[in-house]
Amino acid sequence: MPGTNGERRNMKVGFAFQMACAGILTIAAADAACAATATRADFGRLPDGTRIEAVTLTGANGVRARVMTLGATLQAFEAPDRNGTLADITLGHDTAAAYVTQPNFWGQTVGRYANRIAGGRFTLDGKTYQLPLNDKTNSLHGGTTGFDKAVWRIVSVTPSGPRASVTMALTSPAGDQGYPGKLDVEVTYALDDAGALTIDFTAKTDASTIVNLTNHALFDLAGEGSAGGIYAQRMTIPAARYTPVNAALIPTGELKPVAGSVFDFTRPRAIGQSIRDGRDPQIVIGRGYDHNFVLDAGRTAQPKLAARVEDPVSGRVLEVLSTEPGVQFYSGNFLDGTFVGKQGHVYRMGDGFALEPQNFPDTPNQPAFGSARVDPGKPYHHQMIYRVSVAR
Repeated sequence: MPGTNGERRNMKVGFAFQMACAGILTIAAADAACAATATRADFGRLPDGTRIEAVTLTGANGVRARVMTLGATLQAFEAPDRNGTLADITLGHDTAAAYVTQPNFWGQTVGRYANRIAGGRFTLDGKTYQLPLNDKTNSLHGGTTGFDKAVWRIVSVTPSGPRASVTMALTSPAGDQGYPGKLDVEVTYALDDAGALTIDFTAKTDASTIVNLTNHALFDLAGEGSAGGIYAQRMTIPAARYTPVNAALIPTGELKPVAGSVFDFTRPRAIGQSIRDGRDPQIVIGRGYDHNFVLDAGRTAQPKLAARVEDPVSGRVLEVLSTEPGVQFYSGNFLDGTFVGKQGHVYRMGDGFALEPQNFPDTPNQPAFGSARVDPGKPYHHQMIYRVSVAR
C-alpha cells in the first residue's frame, strides 16, 4: 500500500492513465501493458512467532486489496475518490499481531457459520450439537476460535492478467468448535482492472454439516478513521423485507416488510437518518442496525446486487453483490472507542459499516428460512463481490 506522500502523489498522477487502461477514460495508453497484478510478501509474526504472509492485488484503475493469511482477511482495500486520491476504506490494524491482541471481526473470513446460532445449538439428522457461546447466550461467527483466527495456507497466486488473484485454504477437522464433519475450505480473492474484488468461497465435507461463509469487512467510504464517519453515506438495499430480532439478536422468524419503517432502504437514504430513532424497538435492541435483510432476488446462480453505498463527499461508491439470499447490515454500533486501529485511529460508534452476504442467521434452527446443510459430494459455494467506483 502506498504510504509516503510521494507514493500517494505518484498514484494520483497515474490515476487517469490507469483508468484509461481499464477502458473508463479515453486517454491513449499505447505503450502500456494493462493488467492486474499480485505480489506476495511477509506480513510480520503473531505473538507466538507464527509467520503471516500477505498478497497485494492491484488493478489498473488504482484499486488495491491486501489479503493476509491470518483469517484469510481483507486487511486493506484502497480506492480512489473523484479526484483520484486513494484511501483505505476498511477498518483494521496495521500489523498482523494486533489482530490477535485486539480481536474483532474486521475483514476476516468468518465461519463455519457466519452470524448467530441461538443457544449455540442445532440439530442435524436427529443429533444435537453444542457450539461455544461467544456472544452471551449465542454462538457467533463460528465460535470462540472460528475461521477468522486460523492461519490459512496460500494455495496459489495468479500474479497478473485480467484478474490477479490469491487462493487460500483451511482444513477444519471434525468436531472443530463442535461442528460435525471434516470441512475443507478454500477462498479466492480476485481483483480485476475495473475495481471489482470477487471473493469466492467453496467448502467440501466428509459428513453432513452446516456451513455459512462470508467476509466481515467494515467500511468507511470516506477513508477509515475519517472525522465524519459513515452516517452521511447513502445506502440502498434491494430488500422489501427484513428479519426482526429478539433481545438476544436472534431472528424471531418473522419476515417483516420494510415499507414505512426505518428499515426501508429500497431507495437511497443516509445511514444515519434514523439510526437513533428509539421509537422503533428494533433500533433499540440493535443499538442501531444489526439486522438481516431478505434480498428480493433470493439465492441466485450468479452474484446480484445486495447493497449499494455512496459517499457524497468523496464520490466513492461501493456495491456488494452475492449469490446468497440475505445480507446483514451492521452499523458499527459496538465500536466504543476502546479499539485502536490503523494509523492509531480510535474507532467509535458509526465509524464503519458491514454488509455481510449470507444465509439467514439461525437458519439451522428455523426451517422456514431454508437450509444451511452441506453433504458429502455436494459442496458449498458462495460468490460475493465488492465493487468500487466513483460517482461523478
